[in-house]
Amino acid sequence: MKRGFIFDLDGVIVDTAKYHYLAWRKLANELGFEFTKEQNELFKGVSRKRCLEILLDIGKVEATQDQFDTWMVEKNVDYLAYIKNMDESEILPDVPKVLDFLKENNIPIALGSASKNAHPILEKVNLLHYFDTIVDGNNVTKAKPDPEVFLLAAKQLGVSSIDCVVFEDAVAGVEAANAAKMISIGVGDEIVLSKAQFNFKDFTEISTDFIKYLMKN
Repeated sequence: MKRGFIFDLDGVIVDTAKYHYLAWRKLANELGFEFTKEQNELFKGVSRKRCLEILLDIGKVEATQDQFDTWMVEKNVDYLAYIKNMDESEILPDVPKVLDFLKENNIPIALGSASKNAHPILEKVNLLHYFDTIVDGNNVTKAKPDPEVFLLAAKQLGVSSIDCVVFEDAVAGVEAANAAKMISIGVGDEIVLSKAQFNFKDFTEISTDFIKYLMKN
């Protein structure tokens, strides 16, 4: 049996959610309303287009298509400015431990993320070389909880979807993994991610013995 491992990016490998929040908050303030960290939780695992729709709904702001497109670009420009100086210190604890173990055992590794900036982020934090394939917002048309991103990642790895393991920090991501019939690992709040088959606070709780178990069972 060949097992494939698929990782989300934001909140799983690196914590870029804080930079997304700053960029969305800046746009909200320019549009005349506040945007809180609690409201930002609604954006986890969601496409940029859907995030803007939610933001405008929160602020009760109506937009023409031209305004909508302009704000999409503006938010991304601000976000890219925030992440420009990212480095290896942004990697979440013990993520390299798991990636190293998988690589040493020749296990196929993919990234499955809604982000359209996955490639440059992985380059900045020096993790790009771990991944056999990257599927992100540039490659898919349907956002999580649709399983498209994970199914495409499995296909590119050459692994059956039922033989894939997904690490996710968002409810939509866990639902997408489950819809793809993959093993879902929730990374974060166990109550929020209750639909995941396994739950861990972060990668410090994930042992190599557990990875071996996933590889063999």
